[in-house]
Amino acid sequence: MAGKNRTSAATRAARNALIWLTLIVVALTTLNWVSVTWQQGSWAPKLALDLEGGTQVVLEAKLAEGQAAPSADQMAQAVSIIRQRVDAAGVSEAEITTQGGRNVVVSVPGEMTDETRRRIESSAKLEFRPVLLSTEAANVQALSPEDLGVDPDNPEPEPEPTDASDKSQITSERLIEFAGFDCAAELNKSAQIADPNKPLVTCNTDGTEKYLLGPVEIEGSSIRDASSGMGTNSQGVATGQWVVNLEFDATGTKQFREVTSRLNGYLTQPDPETGQVDVNRGRFAVTMDNRVITAPTSEAVITDGKSQISGSFTEASAKELADQLKFGALPFSFETKSSQTISATLGSWQLQAGLIAGAIGLTLVVVYSLVQYRALGFVTVASLALLAVLTYLVVTLLSSQEGYRLSLAGVAGLIVAIGITADSFIVYFERIKDELREGRTLAAAVEHGWSRAIRTILASDAVNFLVAGVLFVVAVGNVRGFAITLGITTLIDLLVVSLFTHPLMQLLASTRFFGGGHPMSGLDPRALGAVYRGRGEFAPRDRKDVKALAKRNKAASGEAQRRQTLAERRAAEAQAASETTAATTGEK
Repeated sequence: MAGKNRTSAATRAARNALIWLTLIVVALTTLNWVSVTWQQGSWAPKLALDLEGGTQVVLEAKLAEGQAAPSADQMAQAVSIIRQRVDAAGVSEAEITTQGGRNVVVSVPGEMTDETRRRIESSAKLEFRPVLLSTEAANVQALSPEDLGVDPDNPEPEPEPTDASDKSQITSERLIEFAGFDCAAELNKSAQIADPNKPLVTCNTDGTEKYLLGPVEIEGSSIRDASSGMGTNSQGVATGQWVVNLEFDATGTKQFREVTSRLNGYLTQPDPETGQVDVNRGRFAVTMDNRVITAPTSEAVITDGKSQISGSFTEASAKELADQLKFGALPFSFETKSSQTISATLGSWQLQAGLIAGAIGLTLVVVYSLVQYRALGFVTVASLALLAVLTYLVVTLLSSQEGYRLSLAGVAGLIVAIGITADSFIVYFERIKDELREGRTLAAAVEHGWSRAIRTILASDAVNFLVAGVLFVVAVGNVRGFAITLGITTLIDLLVVSLFTHPLMQLLASTRFFGGGHPMSGLDPRALGAVYRGRGEFAPRDRKDVKALAKRNKAASGEAQRRQTLAERRAAEAQAASETTAATTGEK
């Protein structure tokens, strides 16, 4: 009765596992269907640069007048930052290299989006400047110097400001520049290099407001971290607007505390000349590439170094800015020198050759399984087929949702997975055979064999997954593609063995063909050297089996003797001598 209960429990567990596996397959299929139907996805994975081709952009470094060519370290820094930006945009398998000492070549699979282009071209140089003067761009566009009360023939001397917010910096010369600054024209130009120690006339990013700003007080390099999210008010309630959250390092925290303290003072103290509070002097502008992205009023003294940049952000633009600030500013600005479509670096026949190699390897594994394990080999075939289906669904979903692209190195990772999965099956099946040799029934051998095999399988898959993780972290380009597919298939291997192979063996153990030890099942106890007789005992059936068993026992005994330690041998010799003495005494 206990045996039947165990069998029934094993059958129920096997069926539950197969139900969970079916739900996983259905869920993956549904997610792919949703992606294809409503999100412009595809049932086929996207291919990487080496198999499909894509877009190549050559960026040329813009240097200040008289500045020497960029150093190798600066170019390497630029390549690293651009690579991080491209990866953060969800573009996989991109290639970024230097060319000619001052050019950076960016090659991405498929067509480069405008968002990706902006990410790689923008220097994202963030600066914090106090606002000296601001107005709507159209209000002072047509004013003359006389309208502003400025004598262009007698410009005022350059003052020595007491701080960055000092109004003495609003000279007649800067007022003329401020009045004549054309925001619409400036938006069509690339960002210019500005002196951080002098005031700056500029506009906001959409050209609707112009500013006269004081010198830079906080550099973007003082930002420790940046992220995007929904803004909150002082009570912690969401405002419904996307913001960029900033966290400064120790230097930036100190500078930001000093700036906000001064600006808050201007909001509480009237101007001595006018007797009124100058709201502009309580504002500071956040500029990126010398254009104002927001100019908030400092509503409180910020002492913890944590702040928010608010503005007309969308979810995408907030994330884009946060990524640019998080990965740092480029050492200099770049402008696009050329942009062109490139063909695949490898021909389609390389992909075909890789697939053929995978098919040959799979065929050899199937043939070996059928020869070695007979009907049990079909369990291997079914498991490999399920592995292929799950891997295809996962890779296709990642391709549609995360921008993953399959390269030739990624195909190699999929081929390696065949060996990883086959190794798991071999470990499991051999454990079952060992249990059968010890005289257990197939149902008991499956359970005991699984408890021993799963530890080995987990150790093996853990090593493979660790290798994949290390490769993903330290490598770039196509090697990352190999690491991703290796990691994916390792996890799927564990899933298939746990939720399909083992449950299937539990069900097969209750059948007459496998449970009865049919010679073609691959689990014939007689062929394995043991025939179960009952009550945990096993014995040979005929003389031929007796001789074979005696031969195996003799070989096992000899092997055991060779593996004995010196102490064990001496103990065995002493025991044998004692038994001989006792036998001799008895005879006398």
